[in-house]
Amino acid sequence: MNAHHSSIHATLPPPRHRWATAAWAFVVAFVLAGCAAPPPAAPTGAVPFEQAIAAASDALVAQAHGGPALLAKLNKHTVVLDPSLDAGSGQQTSATQQLDKRLAERLTAHGGFEVLPFRAANLSKAQWLLVGTLTRAAKAYRIDLALTDLKTGSVVAQAGALARDDSVDMSPLAYYRDSPILVKDKVIDGYVRTASTAAGQRADAVYLERIATATVVNEAMLLYNAERYEEALGQYRSALATPAGDQIRVLNGIYLTNWKLGRPAEAEAAFGRVVTFGIAARELGVKFLFNPGGTEFWSDPKVSGAYAMWLRQIAREGAAAKVCMNIVGHTSKTGPEAYNDGLSLRRAAYIRQRLGAESADLAGRTRTEGMGFRQNLVGSGTDDVVDALDRRVEFRIVPCS
Repeated sequence: MNAHHSSIHATLPPPRHRWATAAWAFVVAFVLAGCAAPPPAAPTGAVPFEQAIAAASDALVAQAHGGPALLAKLNKHTVVLDPSLDAGSGQQTSATQQLDKRLAERLTAHGGFEVLPFRAANLSKAQWLLVGTLTRAAKAYRIDLALTDLKTGSVVAQAGALARDDSVDMSPLAYYRDSPILVKDKVIDGYVRTASTAAGQRADAVYLERIATATVVNEAMLLYNAERYEEALGQYRSALATPAGDQIRVLNGIYLTNWKLGRPAEAEAAFGRVVTFGIAARELGVKFLFNPGGTEFWSDPKVSGAYAMWLRQIAREGAAAKVCMNIVGHTSKTGPEAYNDGLSLRRAAYIRQRLGAESADLAGRTRTEGMGFRQNLVGSGTDDVVDALDRRVEFRIVPCS
């Protein structure tokens, strides 16, 4: 062997290490190739719902991992998914349910995530919290997703995409369909803000402080949607007993389950607490459904049978609190604007008349206003269960002058 060959031989690792060295070189090359590969480009316009979910979740994963897929799989993250919401109404719908299912499937398929059910016991096991919203835009819905570090409270990744509105079913789930009120408070507002919070920023503090109670509320809603009303009532009462349990979703759930269980006295007392909560929050939106084009309540007593009780409690609690209120009528987005303005004002006047029959004292501290469809929360213009909240009457607490 000449000197040249001896020199080369001297630089080589011992034979038993050559396989390991080659394997490591392959891994390094694979990792570097992964680092060089850019994430898939997000679509620039509205696409079908399933495609939009895929784009948003893939962008979230790429941002969260901040590196190649191989390293992501070696560094698995546990995630709890707080069920997604419609940002405008605060409702869970068929579309948000579909979004949650596809998110869990897609994150799991990426290999770097384990998605756990939204339960109190899993909050201590998980590293990250995932939230999502759908927000109505022009002929589209925007998906917003955010991952929050449960220990630090900071958002680690945020992504979005646009879905065509004709591919999105916003029919509310049973709890929200049956709800007499707009179920939106500072907790829901905090959830919605968190979903659109940029990476590196803090998630909403009010929402995070109440996350443990939110798991109990979610369990109660699942039971309600499954028509297991007695069990749902027990869960809502358990939620109410927690330090953060005084929430509109909880109080409303206690009302709904008592009503479904045929307990009118308990239901009325519970609705009174809902009204008290709304007055304290200075706003209460109630879904009074009217016959088309008129000021008479919906003819079907299965729909309107509780309205007299609702009005009685609104009058009673409003009079007891000695508040002044604007009664604001709303309509769905069908028909000319001027007509809907007039119709919403007439409906507000009818509600004021009914309240006056319950409490003359309160009637003297109210005034009416018609907003037509200018403050729609859903905006579908379908005049069905989807946009029922757009045909609401709001009671806004104002200074007495």
